[in-house]
Amino acid sequence: MKIIANNKKAYHDYFVEDTYEAGIVLTGNEIKSIRQGKCSIKESICRIINNECFIINMNISHYEHGTIWNGDPTRTRKLLLHKKEISKINGQLTQKGYTLIPIEVYLKDGLCKLKIGLCWGKKIYDKRQDKKNKDINKQISQALKKSIKS
Repeated sequence: MKIIANNKKAYHDYFVEDTYEAGIVLTGNEIKSIRQGKCSIKESICRIINNECFIINMNISHYEHGTIWNGDPTRTRKLLLHKKEISKINGQLTQKGYTLIPIEVYLKDGLCKLKIGLCWGKKIYDKRQDKKNKDINKQISQALKKSIKS
């Protein structure tokens, strides 16, 4: 499994409840560009429209050796999920505060996959608490390393 793009901001801004693996409908030049690592999901978001899941504003740069039919780099792309998964996600999205965020793009067995997360937003105090916990864990691990070396 080769990770192509990662959305670190998703874990900073949201609590991730569930994650799902979805395929992406791509053209030939787009998959070639993704294999070169030219993909970004930082500003993208997922939506369910007419019981189909789509990713909006995912940027896949033009393939260098492509033709004039490269297409729009930020076009809306369809995600491949089972109907049961889509209905489950859609039921949870109707609850207050939930959203569907892309977390990472990776290649698995030669196919491009997208990991999406069902998330709800963090407040400022939640972000502060997470940073405090991260700092405490870092200090503990440094103290353990020093005690082991001594």
